[in-house]
Formats: sequence, structure tokens, C-alpha cells
Amino acid sequence: MRNSFLTALATLGLVLLLGGCRRDMQDQPKYKPLHESEFFADHRSERPMMDDTVPRGYLRTDLARYTGKANGVDIDYFPIPITRADLERGQDRFNIYCSPCHGRLGDGNGMIVRRGYHNPPSYYTDRVMKARVGHFFDVMTNGFGAMPSYASRVIPDDRWRIIAYIRTLQFSETASMSDVPAEERGKLTSGAAAGGATETGEAGAATASASPVHPPPQSTTGPDEVPSPFSGVIPPAAPFNPNAAAAEQSGRPYGQVPGGSRPGVLPVDSTTTIEGGNH
Repeated sequence: MRNSFLTALATLGLVLLLGGCRRDMQDQPKYKPLHESEFFADHRSERPMMDDTVPRGYLRTDLARYTGKANGVDIDYFPIPITRADLERGQDRFNIYCSPCHGRLGDGNGMIVRRGYHNPPSYYTDRVMKARVGHFFDVMTNGFGAMPSYASRVIPDDRWRIIAYIRTLQFSETASMSDVPAEERGKLTSGAAAGGATETGEAGAATASASPVHPPPQSTTGPDEVPSPFSGVIPPAAPFNPNAAAAEQSGRPYGQVPGGSRPGVLPVDSTTTIEGGNH
């Protein structure tokens, strides 16, 4: 009797144990992408979007704002308000996404262009100066020539902020002291005159007063210097001389050395492999 009871108890325990071995968590009832389905009449597991529906956040009825065009023509106005904060945001996005090719000054001489990438046009050519803002938006959205689309990287409103900053760069190219509000001119001329008078007297003050309102930034890093990684300054490209002595190559920024006729090419030691062995 006792043995029969133990046998029944063991059998019950085994049944319960086996019942817990279901593989529902591992073999979930789901469709893998693009697999056939027997549930739907068209046998497609990927269901098409329902007609007359728009995903949340994608209702874009303002075509000018999201395409840069009105009636198929590039617009020449900003479809969103542009404030000082928008310009600062545009400058930030421009420096991140645009300056590698176009340069921080918009002259088309960005860092990767100096390394051999296709040279984009300067923002200060007559054609680009006269281009409508909608043209810039279309180029950022769809790409143009060697420039890829940035639609997946820069949201539409940030594209307009970048364009506003580009217009600011273009304006600064031809701006003069008369473009500065009268109440602000004193701050600029007094500061410039004070600095000039210290060095060259009245002549220095006059020269400083006639200088651009926002002079372009100048590099403070020489070819022999490596800037701090926190300074945001990129060292200038130095030519490489493949015939230079090894001693001349030491201490140069990023291994570059002066001389030769191959600018921007990093030196390669032909006697050493990556593993450190000799050829």
C-alpha cells in the first residue's frame, strides 16, 4: 500500500514537472518580418497602413514648412519664426552637420574637403547668395550632387534654423558698420578704438573702426603644435615628405611632417607591420 502511494505521488509529480516544460516563451506565436501568413487573405504578415490614417506626430499639412515649396516652387520666406535662440541652434547644427564639408565660414573649405572630398560651392558665390531659402531646404532634405540627404539626421525645423544661420553668414560677408544699430555702434567703435590706440594711436583706432563687425576667426595653432582635445581646434594639415628622415617625423601633429608634395598624407613606416614585425 505504501509503495503504491509513493508510486502515485511520484507519477503526479512527474506529470506536474512535464506540464511546466511548455515552450510557449521560446516559441512565441508571432510572425517574423515578411514571413507568409495563413491568417490574412493576402497571406501578408506585414500589414499595409490603413487608408486615410497618419502616424502620431506626422500630420504635415503645412507643405511649405516640410517641403520648402509652395505650388512646386521654392519658397523665399521662413515658414517658422526665427529668433536669436533659433539662430544659435542653427549655428550649433551647422557646425555639427555642415561644417565638415562647407567649413565653419561657409567658404566650402571644410576639413574633409582638405582631405580630398568633393569641394562644395561657397555660400558667397553670386548663385548661392541669390538662391531662395526653399532651395537650401530641398538640398538638405533630398541631397544634391555629392551631398547626401540629411533628412534622417536633421529634423525639418532644424533645417530652417541652419538656413537662417547660413543667411546670417552670407549677410556678414557684405555687412558694414552702417548695418549695426546706432545704439550698438558705440560699443564696437569704442572697444576697437581703445585697442588700436594702445598700439598705434589714432591711426590704429581708425583702422579698427573700419574693420568688419565680425572678423572671421583665425587659427592660433601652428603646424608644429597639437591643440588641446578640449579646445575644439583642429590642427592644420601639414605636407608629408616620404623621403624625410625618421627624426624629422617625430613630434609632428598626428604624425605629419613638413615638405614634400603630398599635402595631408600621413606617414607610413614601410619597415614595420601592424604586429610590429619587419617586412
